[in-house]
Parts: sequence; structure tokens; C-alpha cells
Amino acid sequence: MSPIPRRTLLKAATAASAAVPFAGLIGSQDQAAAAAPEAGGQAAAKAAAPGPVEISWLEDGGLGAAPGSTFGVPWPKGRYEKDQAFALATADGTAVPVQTWATGFWPDGSLKWTAHAVGPGAAGKAEKFMLTAGTAAAPAKKVTVATSGSTVTVSTGVITAKIGTRGSALVRSVTRGGTEIARNGRLVLLRQGELHDAQEAKEKYEHFESAIDKVEVEQRGPVRAVVRIDGKHRRGRRSWLPFSIRLYFYAGAESFRMVHTITFDGTQEPGKAKGDFVRGLGVRFTVPMRDESYDRHIRIGGEGDGMLVEAVKGITGLRRDPGKAVRAAQFKGDKLPDPSSWDQRVTSRLQYIPEWGDYTLAQLSADGFGLRKRTKKGHGWIPAGGGRRASGFGYVGGVSGGFSFGLRDFWRKFPAQLDIRDAQTDAAEVTLWLWSPEAEPMDLRFYHDGMGQETHPEQLEGLNITYEDYEPGFGTPYGIARTSELMFWANDATPAAAELARQAAAAQTPPQLAAPPEHLAGADVFGGLFAPVDRSTLAKKKIEDHLDFLFTYYKDQVDQRRWYGFWDYGDIMHTYDTDRHQWRYDVGGYAWDNSELSPDLWLWYAYLRSGRADIFRFAEAMTRHTGEVDVYHLGKWAGLGTRHGVQHYADSAKQQRISTAVYRRQYYFLTADERVGDLMHALVDSDETFLALDPIRKIRKEPYEPDRNALSIGFGTDWSGLASAWLTEWERRGPKAAKAKDRLLGTMETIAAQPNGFVQGTALYDLDTGRFAVADEPAVGVSHLSAMFGLVEINAELIGMIEMPKFKEAWLDYCRYYSAGKTAQAERYGKNFGTLLLFQGHSRQDAYAAVQLGDDKLAARAWSKFYDGDPWDYRESDPWKTEKIDGPIALVPGSEAPWVGTNTTALYGLAAIQNLALVGDKIPDEIPN
Repeated sequence: MSPIPRRTLLKAATAASAAVPFAGLIGSQDQAAAAAPEAGGQAAAKAAAPGPVEISWLEDGGLGAAPGSTFGVPWPKGRYEKDQAFALATADGTAVPVQTWATGFWPDGSLKWTAHAVGPGAAGKAEKFMLTAGTAAAPAKKVTVATSGSTVTVSTGVITAKIGTRGSALVRSVTRGGTEIARNGRLVLLRQGELHDAQEAKEKYEHFESAIDKVEVEQRGPVRAVVRIDGKHRRGRRSWLPFSIRLYFYAGAESFRMVHTITFDGTQEPGKAKGDFVRGLGVRFTVPMRDESYDRHIRIGGEGDGMLVEAVKGITGLRRDPGKAVRAAQFKGDKLPDPSSWDQRVTSRLQYIPEWGDYTLAQLSADGFGLRKRTKKGHGWIPAGGGRRASGFGYVGGVSGGFSFGLRDFWRKFPAQLDIRDAQTDAAEVTLWLWSPEAEPMDLRFYHDGMGQETHPEQLEGLNITYEDYEPGFGTPYGIARTSELMFWANDATPAAAELARQAAAAQTPPQLAAPPEHLAGADVFGGLFAPVDRSTLAKKKIEDHLDFLFTYYKDQVDQRRWYGFWDYGDIMHTYDTDRHQWRYDVGGYAWDNSELSPDLWLWYAYLRSGRADIFRFAEAMTRHTGEVDVYHLGKWAGLGTRHGVQHYADSAKQQRISTAVYRRQYYFLTADERVGDLMHALVDSDETFLALDPIRKIRKEPYEPDRNALSIGFGTDWSGLASAWLTEWERRGPKAAKAKDRLLGTMETIAAQPNGFVQGTALYDLDTGRFAVADEPAVGVSHLSAMFGLVEINAELIGMIEMPKFKEAWLDYCRYYSAGKTAQAERYGKNFGTLLLFQGHSRQDAYAAVQLGDDKLAARAWSKFYDGDPWDYRESDPWKTEKIDGPIALVPGSEAPWVGTNTTALYGLAAIQNLALVGDKIPDEIPN
């Protein structure tokens, strides 16, 4: 095994601490015995003498008002043994309590990835930290978890949450210093059973609430505790819309975080008005109100850091003045002096001042919100303001304590809404609506009637005109999911304006710690296919400028084209319509991209090499979307994703290439996000999906009946998805790690044993043995798509981890001959590969093979194909700039780059990043046009 050389990378070491369901805490009494079954890492770890790793925040502002942060750090193979403990300190040497756990292991048992969690306190005040091997400092206030009867009690040392294990209340109470701040935290759902062309006011909605099925404590501190709650929304005997909730608590924090996932399992049939239509979906808490109404306060976030600042009973702006000090105190949220000290013309008339108990802010589009209030139910609403994009933050409470709440991506994932009700009574009610009940019902029905495409030949004709692969019954939302993030604060008094702004900012952009690109690259993770940004030569600078241009263009297009919405945010469009000056949002397979040709990987590798916060956030949003909305999590297609289309689930091609774990690995290992871990774990058995659906059923020329002992599976887009799930489960030492390892190694061995290796293209797979049957005769089955959905990246990882010479040889042969030309292909395999495309994207295969084989000619070919591939590939002679567009040819003013398409962007980005990392020293001095 010859590792990829790292000419410009620092071999700094890092470490940290956190926890996952699969592995116990490092250096704690809860150490998991099954962390790493293989031996061999200990001697190497003892021989290593690493220095500290600098850890810093992605954005300015540190931890802010967030409860804590969790981050991941990679390690070179053999650097640390499986139970190595880690310590964290600020730049001035102040020890920071940190909780560490392993999230990934090398095959020799040494640590590959560790996760680390920090809470407020010292971590909240520092901008940079140093992570070293050593004993972690203990937090002054530890997170504790206790279970008694039907209640799980979590204490951060500042607040205490009682979590239910049955019933509807997920969070039964939140207290601080003995004072109850909130209670009865539950999920709410409004179902509408029938749609109307014009909504009728008399439409009756069915009200559902959460019903808990299962509660699991996944971490117990000392710095971070995680409680998972699963169930469904229930009304009477009907239960539907499964949910999975995680609550996160950090030592010393006054707040907690919620990650909320729903999976759609309703019925909505095209052309039919009756079905399961979500009219409202939310999280609701009851907030005790103890103070006088003039000491009760409402805060609702507006545009930017704007805030509505009001009291339930306002004493400012009256005809009579209670006094400047009294007015100022109320506006600040301070306790007012006794009314007997006010101007008595106010005090004697307090009963005539209205109490405003109800507030609603509705964000029904990405471009506008409205705010209104009323005194109480049964009375009229009055407008209270509005704006473009609200922060999704609010507060209700009083001088004796109150509850702050925030919904991340509030306007980006419209329609969203915040409600405060009954603030004038003893118990206010707060609802964060993930789907606003004031919006149109959630209509997920397929968008057309099929247009006569009943047979496969007719469907292929449709494919040839709109690029949509339609099939009756396949465009269903059943089984898709969506995850949302929320934060809640239990305050001991109404916070000052600056603190409320900090809370709102934390809810919108949860602070994230990260290791630097030099360390990430030096650990040789993710195939060693990236290196820190390098502008040292003119040729490299030009490529870096082009990469920056492409990312900036897509970031701007998201806003200009309003690629927002509950189900849509995070995705991008596939192809541009130059005639309409618009992306082809309504043209079959040219609409939503759904990970086609790996834009997810482009973005994550762009982040890994740059450390840029804006790229991280863009990639994070895409990961949240593509792993949830574009993939089925229930039903017969669970484990498969949907090809690009007008709706994210519209296309009939349900495939491994979209659901593949290779698009989720980066986010998981960088953040230890448990939900993304769930998604990857769920794919371990997705080889079973080949029994449910034949991915090439429409083009087969011979009869085919799925046989569990002889399933036709391709070595490209099919196997790369399976292999990434198996590798991840094995690395994480998950519950199915042994099975995953066996299937991964078994399929690697039997691909390598094929007469033509990867070029063979496909083989019959046995679900019971986890092996491919070795063909008797050589064949050639190469597609331009085979390697472009993560196969390049997953094979680089596998070859860097596992000593299997025949597999490596098979892959390098594929890499060398793809762009070698038909004559060379026929000489090697007896047959050429046919008409191939995407040579710019495949140039990274040449670069990889060049390094592995020490072949300068392959390095030269990599750059030749990169600069001069297919006619539609990007070239130096392209404009590399945008053009302004405006009315009347465009809906809104903005810009366009008509020559840019997402397929080409993703492959150019990956080829540029990987070629620079692998053969950057071989780049031509003269740049072709």
C-alpha cells in the first residue's frame, strides 16, 4: 500500500472528546469495550509525539449564547490508540472541560476520528483553543442524567429538564433555581383531510399531539447529555407522521437544543382532493406567568437583529406619564418599582390599560413576514409590524423568569410561524410552527397526470423530451423526511437586549468549532484527496479564482432564485434555460439537482481545504436536505434516493447513488451529528433494496426476476453507495460493524477477482454471502456515470486503509484506461469502452493513478483532460463572470452565467481540488485557452 504523498501538508495532531451511541467516552468509566476489535494501533500510538492542534470557531463571536458546541477531529493512522484521552485549553492555557468520544477507527484499531463537546464557561469566552493528548478538566457543573419511573431528569447545573418516557409531553418541565420556567413541551400537528380550490373558513382541522413510543439516553455527560425520543403524532386511535427528537444539554448551560425530524407517511394521491394534508406542524410549550402584567415581557425577532420589545401591559406612550425611570425600566425588561411610587394618575387607572396576550408572526414566503397581536381570543387582531426575513426568535416571561425560543432557518424554510397565546393569564403558550397553519396545506401530490406514459417505451420517450424518468406510482412522498433545529433558554429574568440578540444569533447559526485545513489534510482522511488552498503560481491562482467564482455564483443564485422552502432549502437546480434566463425548475430532470454528479462532495472538499464558514454552511444545508428529503426512510424503497426532478421525489429512478453515505460522511465526522449518523447506519442493509426494485428495469432486453442469491448490481453507482455505508458502519464500530466489514471486504475481493475488475461493470450479488459471483468470461461495462457518484472518493479511502493489492490494481486499471482512448482500451480489454463523456471530471482518476504509480505521463494527461475535456466542460476561455439581468426579461434583478451548469460545476470542482492536491506540482506552466 503506497499512501498519497503530502507535499504541502502539516502532520499536526489533534484530539477531542464527545459521545455517540456506538462508542463510549474516551478516558471515562463508561469506555465502550467494542470500540475497536482489531489490534495494532497501540505501538504506533506510543511512538508518535504529536503537538497540539489549534481549534477555532467557524464564525466570529465564539460560543455566544448557545448551550455548547460539538466538533470532530481526524487523526493519522496509528497516531493514537483507541482509549486515548484528550485535553482542551484556551490560548492562554486555561483548561476547558471537554468530553471526548471516538467516532471512527482505522482498521488497526487506532483512532481515526474523535468528537469533542464543550459547554459555556471558559469555552464560551475564548476564540481559539489547543487540543492535546491528556486528561480533560472536569466541569464545575456537570451534566447529570437520572431515570426514575416514567421520567428522565437532566440537569446542567443551571437548569433541570424532566423528560417524559410516555404520554404526549416530551419535556414535562424546565426549571431554574427551583422556579418552573416552562412545562408540557409537546409536538402539535394539524391535519386537513380535503383540499379545496378556494379554502373555506369552516374547514375543520384534526388536532394531533405527540405520543411517545421510546426514549433512549444516548449520552450522560459530564459535559454533554443527549436524549432521543421517538414516537408518532396521535389523535384518538390514529397515529401517523413519525418523529425522532433529540435533546442536547451541556454542562453549565441555561439552554438546550432540539433536533426535530419527521418522516412523511401519509396518503396523497395525484388528482384526488382527499388525503393527509398537513396544515400545521409545530413544537409547543406552556410558560407559567407569575409577574404582574406590567412586568411581563414579549420579545419577537424581526429582520436581522431587530426585535419587537413590548410588555403585556404597556405603560409607555400613555396620556399620563408614570415617570421616566418607570418607562425606561419596562422597556429594558427590569422589574418596575411599586405602582404606589408612580404618578398616581397612571396607578389609579392601570385597570383601563389593555393587556396584550396573543402575538403571531407568520413568515409565509422568503420575502415577507407579518406581525399582529390581540388582547385575547374572541377579539380582533391589530397589525404590529412586518418586514422581509424574521429571525425566528422570541421570548415570553417576566422579571421572575421567562422562556426564549428560536427556530433555525426560519425564513429559509418557510412557511414558518411563531405564536404566543394567553400571556395575560397564569400560563402562556408558545408554538414554533415548522409549517405555518396560515399557509396553504402541505400539498405533496405528484405534479402531473402522467400524460399517457403507461409503458416503459412511452416513459423512455418522455425521458427523451423532458429528461424526466416517469412511472405511475413512483412520484410519491411516502417515506421522505425533514429535520429542523431549535433552541430554548430558561432565563431567570427577562434578558437585556444585547443578550436576546446573542440568543437569536445562536439559534440561527449554532456556533461550530473546527480544526484547520492543514490538520484535516495531514490526517489523510477522505482519501487524502484535498490539500489547503494554494495560490503560489499563476496557474494555481486561476483555478482557485474559478473555484471561488463558482461557489459564490451558486450562493448568490440561492437567494436570487429563491431556492427556499420547507422541503426545498438546501438543494440547487440542475440546468439553466438560456432562453428564459431562468433555471429549468419546471422541466423534468433538469430541475432540482438531488446530488446529481456529487455537488455535495464538491462543497465538502471545498470546505475541507479552505476552512471557510460560508462553504461549510452551504454544504451543511445541502446535507440536511439531500440526506432527508431526497431519500426514502420508510416503505419499500427505504434506503434509496430519487434522481433529479421537478419535485424531490418525482422521478421513478430510485437509486443508491442518491442515498449514498459518501455524501454524509464529512458532515458526520466534522460535527458528530447523531441524526446524520442514523441516516448512514440505516443504509447498511440497503443491498436488500435490489429485491424491491430493479434499477435498470426499463432498458433490460431479457427477462429479469430478482433473486436474492443472484442480484445484478453494478460496480459503479450501486456498489459505491453500498461500500460507503459498510465502510462507515465499520469505522464507527456500529451495531452491524462485523456484517459491514465482511460485506465490504467480500465485495472488494470479488470485484478484484472479476476477469476485467471494475471494467467488468456488473456481477451477480448474493445477499446471503455478501459476495459477487466471479464471471467466467470477461466483459466491458463502463459508463460515464459509474465513478462520478463517489466511487473515486470511496475507493481512495479504501485503498488508503486496506491492504488488498488486487483491488488496488483493478481500480488503478479503471482509472488509467477510462481516458486512454479506444485503441488502448481495446488492446487491454479486447474491446473499447464505447462513447464516453465527462473527461474533465474523470481527470482526477488520472491524477490519482499518476501518484499511486509514479507515472508523470498520467499526471500530464490529468491536466490535459482537465483543461480540454468535453465541449461542455469549463475552459479558461469561458467568461468566468456573471451578466446582469433585469426586467422585463427577468422576474427580479440579478445576474446570470448562462454557461454554468451544476453537473459541470460539481465535476470541475472535484477535479480541480483533487488534481491540485495530487499532481499540483505537475501543473503546466502555460495555461491552455
